[in-house]
Amino acid sequence: MNRLLLLAVLAWPAVVAAQTPAAPAADPKALEARGQQLATQVCGACHGADGNSPAAANPSLASQHADYITLQLVHFKAGIRQNPVMQAIAAGLSDDDMRAAGVYYSRQQAKGLAARDPALVKLGQALWRGGDAGNGVPACSGCHSPNGAGIPKNYPRVAGQYADYTYAQLRAFKNGERGRDKEGKDANGRVMRGVVKGLSDAQMKAVAEFAAGLR
Repeated sequence: MNRLLLLAVLAWPAVVAAQTPAAPAADPKALEARGQQLATQVCGACHGADGNSPAAANPSLASQHADYITLQLVHFKAGIRQNPVMQAIAAGLSDDDMRAAGVYYSRQQAKGLAARDPALVKLGQALWRGGDAGNGVPACSGCHSPNGAGIPKNYPRVAGQYADYTYAQLRAFKNGERGRDKEGKDANGRVMRGVVKGLSDAQMKAVAEFAAGLR
């Protein structure tokens, strides 16, 4: 792992703490109820009322870390992360709304998926566990954990995510569509840009396929 990438990894927890809205004083049950209301009225059409997305183009959010969901909404609202639909939705959310959505979806049960291509899974497993030292690619498991559960407050869960969505995000990082905010606030994006720099298209597809089958 090069020095810039290592510094970004180490800085990420502090960035999360600085950018995630302060916890509201609301009762946790009331907060979750508000999140469920948002899921039913706003988020469910794309991400599923229970966080299990009905379409591979949209990420499943069930069992995702609450702070990660909240931070992505903050980034959409601030324009750090670009997506016309999500930016329009986030624009109308308060800090409490964004945290409530995170809390609700984090408490939903992910249904999980099955990997489809054995050949891709084999390559993806090797990259997940050992990376590609020759091209400066660290093991995915170092940040997202061996089982894909991620690290709360630091790195997102990717286990059981649609392979098509994961692959699309890896391509977005490599193409500079994610992680290139001018103010440098997306520390996670900078990490991922460094990671995917050495990945081929086939390797990105393989990692995405392997992650889809993780539990």
